[in-house]
Amino acid sequence: MTTELVSVAGPDIGATIGLVLATGVVALLFGVVQTFGLMKADQGSPAMRAIAAAIQEGAQAYLKRQYTTIALVGVVIFVLAWVFLSDLAAIGFLVGAVLSGAAGFAGMLISVRANVRTAQAASQSLQKGLDLAFSAGAITGLFVAGGALLAVTGYYAVLTLGIGLDGTSRDVIDALVALGFGASLISIFARLGGGIFTKGADVGGDMVGKVEAGIPEDDPRNPATIADNVGDNVGDCAGMAADLFETYAVTVVATMVLAAIFFAGTPWVDRMMVLPLVICGACILTSIAGTFFVKLGKDNNIMNALYKGLIVTGVLSVAALAAVVHYFIGFDTPINYAGAPQAFTGMTLFYCGLVGLAVTAGFIVVTEYYTGTGKRPVVSIAQASVTGHGTNVIQGLAVSMESTAIPALIIVFGIISCYLLAGLFGIAIATTTMLALAGMIVALDAFGPVTDNAGGIAEMAGLDKDVRHTTDALDAVGNTTKAVTKGYAIGSAGLGALVLFAAYTSDLQYFSANAAPGSFFEGLGELTFSLSSPWVVIGLLIGGLLPYLFAGMGMTAVGRAAQSVVEEVRRQFRENPGIMQGTVKPDYGRAVDMLTKAAIREMVIPSLLPVLSPIVLFFVVYHIGGAVPAFEALGAMLLGVIVTGIFVAISMTSGGGAWDNAKKSFEDGFTDKDGVKHFKGSEAHKASVTGDTVGDPYKDTSGPAINPMIKITNIVALLMLAVLAHAG
Repeated sequence: MTTELVSVAGPDIGATIGLVLATGVVALLFGVVQTFGLMKADQGSPAMRAIAAAIQEGAQAYLKRQYTTIALVGVVIFVLAWVFLSDLAAIGFLVGAVLSGAAGFAGMLISVRANVRTAQAASQSLQKGLDLAFSAGAITGLFVAGGALLAVTGYYAVLTLGIGLDGTSRDVIDALVALGFGASLISIFARLGGGIFTKGADVGGDMVGKVEAGIPEDDPRNPATIADNVGDNVGDCAGMAADLFETYAVTVVATMVLAAIFFAGTPWVDRMMVLPLVICGACILTSIAGTFFVKLGKDNNIMNALYKGLIVTGVLSVAALAAVVHYFIGFDTPINYAGAPQAFTGMTLFYCGLVGLAVTAGFIVVTEYYTGTGKRPVVSIAQASVTGHGTNVIQGLAVSMESTAIPALIIVFGIISCYLLAGLFGIAIATTTMLALAGMIVALDAFGPVTDNAGGIAEMAGLDKDVRHTTDALDAVGNTTKAVTKGYAIGSAGLGALVLFAAYTSDLQYFSANAAPGSFFEGLGELTFSLSSPWVVIGLLIGGLLPYLFAGMGMTAVGRAAQSVVEEVRRQFRENPGIMQGTVKPDYGRAVDMLTKAAIREMVIPSLLPVLSPIVLFFVVYHIGGAVPAFEALGAMLLGVIVTGIFVAISMTSGGGAWDNAKKSFEDGFTDKDGVKHFKGSEAHKASVTGDTVGDPYKDTSGPAINPMIKITNIVALLMLAVLAHAG
């Protein structure tokens, strides 16, 4: 592969890596300082503290058992990586897995301590409730971004500056890809297991509590209430933190791998590999700055307050991106590599970064439109609830399908724009810039479960209705921010997976050109992935079915878990009539323990599906048709997973968020098209609860878990190439 690049004097790579590491440390220190401030806040009454303690105990017990199960799988993969790849790849896997798990655990620890403090702060004012909830989110966000950046940058520094390996060597590339795989493996278990737990509790508790018993959400008489609040933390906080940690790490790694391939043999290769790290480091600082601008205006609009911080972060990131490109590359420096549509410059890469920011903004605006209260899609579902349960479900499904159109066009815009500007490397830079905002985006997401828990604590502790009104207002916005973040994660996952696919095809060319006699790659040539090949069509079809099968398995798992919760809650109501009278305390621990066992049991097989599928497909086709069909089918499978995965994930997350906020439209009364107002407890409200019950596993279990599932399939394919090359 030939590359032409005019060399100019630039910064020292070692010193630059040191600065990047420093920004990661700053992110962690910011989180620590904010944590001290959070812990000083008032925890409210003894009753509130007791409820919060029960949630903390349940969440920690669940994560301990979940991580123990994941560790057993991780040990097996660690040994396999050591045997079939290298010790450096095995260590990279361990680094990614441990730090991804730590990110999830940190997110849970913060959220279960912020919830009760947010409830108490909300009893004083909306601004104080917002401040505390967002502060908790910001802590989690900066821990995730800082930890992911330190993981990738630190291990790259050890490999190149410490051990002295060439950054373009297969040892370094394999070690970085293995790091991404470790993060992804933990992420999919955490996302899926936490999602099964939280939605099993939520759906089961709602079906008996709201629909059958007619008691409010989070009523202390419901035996599933504590489990529901535990689920918010292990699913939406721990799962989400691990999810975006791996998205961040995998995207940066994929960009570095492409740089190593495209710019190999030039004096600039190290700089191009470090460029994504520098972009992420600069944007961590802009994310920290943005957190200080989240303040309510005179209109008391919570969403606008959050958007202030996001907009400031985005604007500062544009300036930071410009400074990084100018300082690290130079705006006028001509660049070219084989495969690029044309020669380009540093300024072109800056434009690609702007496209990445524009794609982020587009996803946020569109997702907020489809899931925000008062917007047409949510209002249409609430209106459909007036005529019954069936029409609510029909309209919710319609909205979920419709919500995929504009995001798909946004992704198309991003791909075409960046490819015409700077080829596949331009797409990688755009995706990296998208993920560089993860600190602020995660802050918006973690805000949601904290406010949800705060509302539950306010209800269970019997606080004034005004407090619950404040927490409900925060929670309604939290539903939207969670959906926005999931849309952002899915969009970046789609682009990131495309970058991983580019790395797969580039690696195939590399191994084919350097094939040893008798190896899997001998005589492979250049694969075209033509649709005239039946192997390509087979790969596309099998890849396309995986997200549907995976999502179906997740939904089924939630259904089974919810059924067990329904039976347990009914049993307690039946055997202890004093529960409904308020004279007997429910057995909360039984539901928590039951869901913990169910989630751990149910998460294993679906989580291994994207790990094993590429391996099985490759070797089955290899034994039937040979090496060329096997590599073609595997590559086509990766594309099939990306295409259908994006649509299924967006449909589920946006549709579920719309269903949830349609239900919340009845909290203060929904006025239908005929001017009739429908309140909580009405038949229309009951229909909206049915829709929300369907939407819960959509948006919080299967939908978001598809995000790491897409990338795991692609990463496993990359690692397979390395293993086959070593087997040689």
